[in-house]
Formats: sequence, C-alpha cells, structure tokens
Amino acid sequence: MIPWLETGDPFPPPTQALKEPNGLLAAGADLSVERLLAAYRRGIFPWYSAGQPILWWSPDPRMVLFPRELKLPRSLRKRLRRHDYDIRCDTAFEAVMRACAEPRAGQDGTWITEEMIAAYGALNRRAVAHSVETWIGGELVGGLYGVALGHAFFGESMFTRVTDASKIALAHLTRQLERWNFGMIDCQMVTSHLAAFGAREIPRERFMARLAELVECDTLAGKWRFDHDLFD
Repeated sequence: MIPWLETGDPFPPPTQALKEPNGLLAAGADLSVERLLAAYRRGIFPWYSAGQPILWWSPDPRMVLFPRELKLPRSLRKRLRRHDYDIRCDTAFEAVMRACAEPRAGQDGTWITEEMIAAYGALNRRAVAHSVETWIGGELVGGLYGVALGHAFFGESMFTRVTDASKIALAHLTRQLERWNFGMIDCQMVTSHLAAFGAREIPRERFMARLAELVECDTLAGKWRFDHDLFD
C-alpha cells in the first residue's frame, strides 16, 4: 500500500517507495508549483497516465548522467561540427511539451496530460523548467524539457522529428551544464538510449546524497542562453 496525499500533506521518505513497481511512493495531492518544487528537491517526480490519480515516484537504482561523463557517438560528433541547426532555449516551451506528448510507436496514450502541460508551464514561467530546442530552417524539429534546481537538472522528456534532433539538444544541454558546474542530470528511468550517452544507474541513497548538495547551489535566474562554441 502507498499513502494517499491530501493538499498540504508532506511526502513520505523515498525509502518507503515500493520495490514493485519500482519507486512508486505515493498518490494524490496536486501539481502546484510548490508541490513540484518540494518533490524534486526530495528526488521525487510525478508520472501517471490520463485517468489515473497523480502518482509520485522515486526509483532505486536511479539513472543519472554526470555531465563530465558525456559520450558522443562518432556520427553525432560529425553532425555537431556541421552546425546546420540552431539551438534555442525557452522560446517554445509548450510546443516542446506537446511534441513530447505526441503518440509514439508501440505506446498507447501519453503521461504528458493537459494538467502536466499547465503545471510545467507554470514552472517555466518561474524559470525553473526549461526547454532545449533544435531548429532547422526555422522549424522546431526536436528538443527536450526538464526542471533545474540549484546545480541539478531533472530531464523529463524529449522528441525528434528528424534524425539526431533530440540527440543534438541533449548534447548541447549536457556540455553547457558541465560549463555551468552542474553536477548531475537525473534521467529517472533506465533507457538504452541514454545509456549510450554515458548515463548509468546509481543507488538511490547515493543519488539522494548528491542531490542534497546540488539543490543548495544557486539556481540560474531567467531564461537560459547557451554558449555558441560548445562544439567548435
């Protein structure tokens, strides 16, 4: 059994999360800015399908990418050097979220509901959630979005409409976060795609200890702007 949260109820400790399904911690409450900030500071994130109550998760182990451990496939390194794209941040946040919510092969529905789009849009207006966008020929062709607190980034979802577009966004994000002294990108769930970039699993206890340090750093204010020489 997991606890049901009413508005104002605190989260239980992540150590109380279920082992199966891995990381399920609690249900209920809301997606207010205050609730989401409290969740991310504790290594907790919402993930649920339309028609379900809000479900809160903290899996063990945790998939993370340490920026200095970024790995780039040879083909992507060549693409990055061509500079035939533009990287923008926070210029089309809602469009990125809606693109991430589009149906994908082998998936039924999406967890990025209208409620989620509204909630993270509010975080974006507070300069806590950010989008990293790949543009080609004036069109948005790929990108990702996530939450930044202190020197920790919590990746939420990504999309691509042309080859390598989401990978380009991820590569620029990771390289820029390394320059900004971010210590960790939380990937939440295990995927082979992120593992190819150097992401790996660590015990939740280690994740939580590092997170506690990183969220105490100053959070970057305002819309993000990336350096132009990340892959010169």
